[in-house]
Amino acid sequence: MRILAMDTSSQSAGCALLEDSRLLGEFFTNVKLTHSQTILPMVQNLLDQTHTALSEVDLFAVTTGPGSFTGLRIGLSAVKGMAHALGKPCVGVSTLEALAFQFWGQEMLVAPVLDARCAQVYTALFRWEGETLDRLEPDQAIPIAQLEQRLKNEKKAVFLVGDGAEMCYNMLNERLPLLRLAPPTLRYTHAGALALAAQRAARLGYTVSAEQLAPAYLRLPQAERELLAKQQSV
Repeated sequence: MRILAMDTSSQSAGCALLEDSRLLGEFFTNVKLTHSQTILPMVQNLLDQTHTALSEVDLFAVTTGPGSFTGLRIGLSAVKGMAHALGKPCVGVSTLEALAFQFWGQEMLVAPVLDARCAQVYTALFRWEGETLDRLEPDQAIPIAQLEQRLKNEKKAVFLVGDGAEMCYNMLNERLPLLRLAPPTLRYTHAGALALAAQRAARLGYTVSAEQLAPAYLRLPQAERELLAKQQSV
């Protein structure tokens, strides 16, 4: 099975092509260009470099959130368009789970954290035991103070990963001595790990059509939250 995976959920972007657990190619960028400028040329370059026609892709995978509202829409639109045109199935993967998948085969606790602004983070907690990944919490948007309360009860080292990892580590490490910061090369979402997560989901039967693929924002966009607050104050 050939899986084309795309991530545009945060400040970085990437795509990867996986064939039966073999990573054929992967592209990653973390620059200030918008994802609408980078993702489709990146995908085309990946297909060209791996001598793969888009029609040879069996499954399309994409991070569905949480993350940047605009970024998520760009990735989802690209995947939905390709999958719909070819009549191929899709897998939507939590951005936080894709981050956790970068530690495949380790014995560790992983806490992906994405900066949600306003002193909040998108986060969850995962435990790797060999090749088994257990989700210990659902994806959630919580204040950093609540994250601290959650992690202080852990008796083993917890590795922070994601675009909010360094921020949280700097704020909390003096009070949480078991907190660890993932290295820079693993701190952002990589599409190769996303493809592995999608492969596992597909084997478990968790595929959807292009029409069924949907984002998981966890909370309303800021403009909608502000409008709702104004309406409630009237």
